[in-house]
Amino acid sequence: MSSAAIDTTPRTAPAGRDLTLDLARVVCVLLVVFVHILFTGVGRNPDGSLLIEKTVEAQSWFTAASWIANIMPLFFVVGGYAARAGWRSALARGDTADTFVRVRLARLARPALPLLLFLTIALGATRMLGVDRALVDTVAIGVGSPLWFLAAYMIAQAFAPWMMRLHERHGAWVLLVLFAAALAVDALRFLFFGGVLGIEPVRQGGGYGLGQELFGIPNIVFVWLFAQQVGFFLYDGWFARRSWWQLVLLMAGGYALLGGLVSLGGYTQSMLGNQWPPTATMAVLAVIQAAALTLLHVPLTALMRTRAAQGVVFLIGSRLMTIYLWHLPVIMVLIGIELLLPVPLPAPGSPVWWWTRPVFLVVVLAVVWLLSLWLIRFEKAPAPGIPRVPSRAATVGAVSLFVVPVIAITAYGLDFPLAAAAVVSAAAALWLTRSTRG
Repeated sequence: MSSAAIDTTPRTAPAGRDLTLDLARVVCVLLVVFVHILFTGVGRNPDGSLLIEKTVEAQSWFTAASWIANIMPLFFVVGGYAARAGWRSALARGDTADTFVRVRLARLARPALPLLLFLTIALGATRMLGVDRALVDTVAIGVGSPLWFLAAYMIAQAFAPWMMRLHERHGAWVLLVLFAAALAVDALRFLFFGGVLGIEPVRQGGGYGLGQELFGIPNIVFVWLFAQQVGFFLYDGWFARRSWWQLVLLMAGGYALLGGLVSLGGYTQSMLGNQWPPTATMAVLAVIQAAALTLLHVPLTALMRTRAAQGVVFLIGSRLMTIYLWHLPVIMVLIGIELLLPVPLPAPGSPVWWWTRPVFLVVVLAVVWLLSLWLIRFEKAPAPGIPRVPSRAATVGAVSLFVVPVIAITAYGLDFPLAAAAVVSAAAALWLTRSTRG
C-alpha cells in the first residue's frame, strides 16, 4: 500500500474492521428516513380539511422500486456479520452467550426507552386534551411502524450464539431448514387460513387484530434468522470467494425466485407489503443484497479509505439508533409546525413537493442530530460486569419482556396502553440484565 493511501486513513479507523459494513448501515438508515419522508404526504384539501396520504406508494414505479430499495433484509445480514465478529471477540475474552445477549439487549433497549417514554407521554396528553382520536391513531401508527425492527433484531441477536454453532456444524443446511420453515408459515397463512378458513384481517386502531397476518408472526424468527445466517456466510468469506459473474447469477436467480413466489398468490407485488409479518421473499432478498454488497465491495472500500467518508460514517454511525428511532416523531413534529405556519403547503405529489423532499431530509437530520447531543448517551451500553440477576432465565425473561410489547404495537397499532406497557417492560428488562459494576 502506498504512503499516500495510508495518509488518507484517519487513526480512528479500527484495524482489521471492514468499514464497508459501517457504510452499508449508514446508507440503509438514511434510505429508511428518506423513504418515510416520501411516505408522509400532508396537505390541505380544497375545503381546508387535512389531507394525509402515503404519496410515494401511489406512484406507478413504487412496486418495482421496492424490489431494490427495501433494504431491511440487509440490516440483518450486516447484523449477522457483526454478531459473528462480536461473538469471536466475546469468546476470546471468556464471555458467555448469556453475557453476549445481555449486551445486545442493552444496545437496543437503552436507546428505545426514551422514545417509548416520549410516545407514552404524548399519547397520554392527546387523551387529556381530547384531540381527535382518528387523527391521533393515524399519526401514532405511522410513528410506531418502525418499532418492529427492535423486536425482530433482538430476537435474531438473542439466538445468534446458538445459530453460529449450528452454522459451524451444518452450514447451508441451516439456511435450507429456515427457508423451508418460512415457506411453511406462508403456506399456512395464505393457503389455509386465508383460503380454507377465509379469515380476514380485522383492523384495530389502524393495526391488525385477529386475522391471517398474525399467523405470519412465527416468520419473525425464521425469516430474520435466515437473513442473519446469510451474514455468517458473508463473514466467513463465502460470497467473497465467488467470482463476479457467479454473484450476478445468484442475484438473477434470486429475483427469478421472487417473481415465482409472488406469482403464487398471497405475497404482495410490493416488497414493502411482504415485510410485516415477514414472508419468505425477505429471505430471498437477503441473499440478493449480500451478493450485491459483495459486488460493490471494491469501490466501497476505496471510498472508505478517504477521511471524508470515514468521518461521515463514524459521525452518523455513532448515533444510528437515535436516527432510526426518532426520525418519524421529528417528521411529524415538523409537519405539525408547517401546518401552524401561515404559509401554503405544497400539495403532496406535486413537483414542488418532490423537489422540497431532499431539503426536508436535511432539516429532519439536523433536528435529530440536535436531539442526539443528549440522546447519544443511551446508545453507549455499559461494559458487562457481574449480573444483578445471574441466571439464563433472567436473560430469557428480559428479552421476552422487551420483545412482546413491541410486537403487540406493530400488530395492533401504537396506542397509550401499549406504549406504557412497552416502557415498563423495557425498564424491567434493563433492570434484570443490569450489572452491579461496570
